[in-house]
Amino acid sequence: MTTSNPVFTGTTYDVTGSRSGFGPSMTVTGTVNKAGILLLLVLSTAIYTWNQAISAQDPSSVGGYTMIGAVGGFIFALITIFKKEWAGVTAPVYALLEGLFLGSISAMFELRFPGIAMQAVALTFGTCFAMLLAYRSGLIKATPRFQVGVIAATGGIALTYFASMILGLFHVQVPGIFGAGPIGILFSVGVVIVASLNLILDFNFIEQGARQNAPKYMEWYSAFGLMVTLVWLYLEILRLFSKLRDRR
Repeated sequence: MTTSNPVFTGTTYDVTGSRSGFGPSMTVTGTVNKAGILLLLVLSTAIYTWNQAISAQDPSSVGGYTMIGAVGGFIFALITIFKKEWAGVTAPVYALLEGLFLGSISAMFELRFPGIAMQAVALTFGTCFAMLLAYRSGLIKATPRFQVGVIAATGGIALTYFASMILGLFHVQVPGIFGAGPIGILFSVGVVIVASLNLILDFNFIEQGARQNAPKYMEWYSAFGLMVTLVWLYLEILRLFSKLRDRR
């Protein structure tokens, strides 16, 4: 099983105690419950930084939280990836830090485009549930060809972002795709679609872990992996909506 989510690799569930008889095993229900906990943690800190920025009418008032959330979230994400057995502690910390970042970023967009954050949140959850229904009903199946296509598209997007970041250091802007013109909007729509399809791979990967009787702590790790995709999807939807608003 392959996926483009860096949290899930082909050997993710090849861990000690992944067979029956070595203690409690991971379940899909347990993973869903822990994903819900992580979501609540993200929302708690996101609401805090959101309120601080909105009340001050200045996103820079929570600039420190933005940096702490971005850098701290990245560090704890790496720790979780390399130390899966610590996920029960590191995944909640990641969620809290990511909430600081998302709340401040959302407030920044909200102050410029009123109502955009709630629209992005609604579409993110709607997309997640739609993808889950499509997966559970068999409408979309994670076939080998599907996996390769999504991974290739995700890799292409990652390379595009990386190249633009490197070029930006030399004050070179990638034309079109990051603007509010037709090309930029089409690019963002494509990225949102690819991010949504990554959820199918995540759902399939989580089910695989449950079938392999992975250790109980892998519920936290799997929930963390799902959160990484959801955060990416939300940010891309926010970016798309901002481009659409810019054209008005």
